[in-house]
Amino acid sequence: MLDLAALKSDKEVEAIMTTSERQIEALGFTEHSRRHSGIVSKWSGEILRSLGKEEDRVRLAEIAGYLHDIGNCINRKDHAQSGAILAYKILTRLGLSPLEAAEVMMAIGNHDEQYGLPVSDISSALIIADKADVHKSRVKKYIDNVHRANIHDRVNLAAERSFLTTEREQQKITLNIEIDTDICSVMDYFEIYFGRMQLCRRAAEFLSCRFSLVINGVALM
Repeated sequence: MLDLAALKSDKEVEAIMTTSERQIEALGFTEHSRRHSGIVSKWSGEILRSLGKEEDRVRLAEIAGYLHDIGNCINRKDHAQSGAILAYKILTRLGLSPLEAAEVMMAIGNHDEQYGLPVSDISSALIIADKADVHKSRVKKYIDNVHRANIHDRVNLAAERSFLTTEREQQKITLNIEIDTDICSVMDYFEIYFGRMQLCRRAAEFLSCRFSLVINGVALM
């Protein structure tokens, strides 16, 4: 049975992750390194585990979370679709069954807000976990002068902390974010990421939950 540790140690996966990170850095995008992949993997699994899903579904969610951005090694454009195909080939080589590999492929192919939709429990958990990772460490530029950054970078630069809570009995998934309002206002965040938050709401609904966005202690959704 393929687990996350074996996946991380695979030489092909290591090479693709390294190449993906290098391209994203060259393009000047927000960090999409092993740090982000590790967090998304962890949170994807935690969401499903908290909702009482079987451990096999949790394991597949963790795998999908770790591999979800590998398409960046090809091109940022359509990275979800190219990454999904790459992941399927890697996972079947590593011994995952075609059905399980297809589940991961489907989740990865639907994680990006441009084309993605929650179509399974795994894809729904991945969508929420991916969009929840907002933090200042993800921006490598403008550290000395944050006000030179564009609005998307400022949103991340302002984020001091973000974390998810899943309440099974209340059927509620909450994204909590603490931001420095001297860098970015609460409404700037909501305006820029409204589309992503709407996708998170749909993903939570697929999991029979409500999605809540709380910024600096104030519920916005």
